[in-house]
Amino acid sequence: MSEVLLRDIIERLGGELIGDPETRIESIEPLESATPTAISFLANPVYAKQLAGSSAACVIVAPAFRDAAAARGAAIVSADPYLYFARLTQWWAERTRPPVPAAIHPSAAIDQAARIGARVAVGAFAVIEAGAIVGDDVRIGPHAVVGAGCRIGTATRIGPRVAVVAGTTIGARGIVHAGAVLGADGFGFAPDRGRWEKIEQLGRVVIGDDVEIGANTCIDRGALGDTVIGDGVKIDNLVQIGHNVRIGAHTAIAGCVGIAGSATIGAHCMLGGGSGVNGHVTIADHVVVGGATQISRSIAKAGFYSGSFPFDDNASWEKNAATLRNLHALRERVRALEKKSP
Repeated sequence: MSEVLLRDIIERLGGELIGDPETRIESIEPLESATPTAISFLANPVYAKQLAGSSAACVIVAPAFRDAAAARGAAIVSADPYLYFARLTQWWAERTRPPVPAAIHPSAAIDQAARIGARVAVGAFAVIEAGAIVGDDVRIGPHAVVGAGCRIGTATRIGPRVAVVAGTTIGARGIVHAGAVLGADGFGFAPDRGRWEKIEQLGRVVIGDDVEIGANTCIDRGALGDTVIGDGVKIDNLVQIGHNVRIGAHTAIAGCVGIAGSATIGAHCMLGGGSGVNGHVTIADHVVVGGATQISRSIAKAGFYSGSFPFDDNASWEKNAATLRNLHALRERVRALEKKSP
């Protein structure tokens, strides 16, 4: 059963409880659609108007909304409601998700030269190649492949159909979601009289501790040196990270971001969905990049950077694009007219 009492939540996560500690909670739900047995949260003041009308049994709020929350019913007051909500979901998942048994499926293919730690689970038709080292409490999903010489740290979870290509290292407590490919060849080719000559990718992918990698994301191995993902980095689905990229600790990257080869991104950065980073660009620590922004040159100072040409109907967009193309010439004409003015 997923049902808990409010006092159970307070005992586990803390916070100030307003209301009956024996109130039963059966689910976590959004504020505007919460049912009378659900707990919800208010983190963004934009949604404060939904608080009074919410049917939730209890709402997690900041101190500024303490009185408003108390006026409608039970509440948990926390300095950071969103963080409290995040930790509540973790605890809820621990309680409600069925545990994966520490067992190796009979159809899994594990090379005799691989080293497998204690309490490891390996799903159906998974493959672990020679020289791989799999730490204690690791979970490897069905049809996943852990290549030769790979290292998987303690308590890391590898999802279904993940490919961890030869030589890749993943730290402890990582999560790699379904379909991700870690360590495929980078996009390296030398031109030769109208053809392309492949540059063999001889480096590795090295991933730190507590990294989460989204579904169908690809991280390419280095051409000579390594592609390095720092501790605590969070990467969304469908992200492409090119060869020899280096990403600093605790940076967050949203879906469909593309990072070209040899770019360096600092620690504690955030890259919005659909943004791109050119190759060989360096981004400082604590930089935030807005969605769909293309970073074409290095950023040396922390801050929020964004910029894109607004979309429009096609006819208007083409007219505006033509104007931008002629902007330099127009500027020179204006300067020439200004010089002629008395």
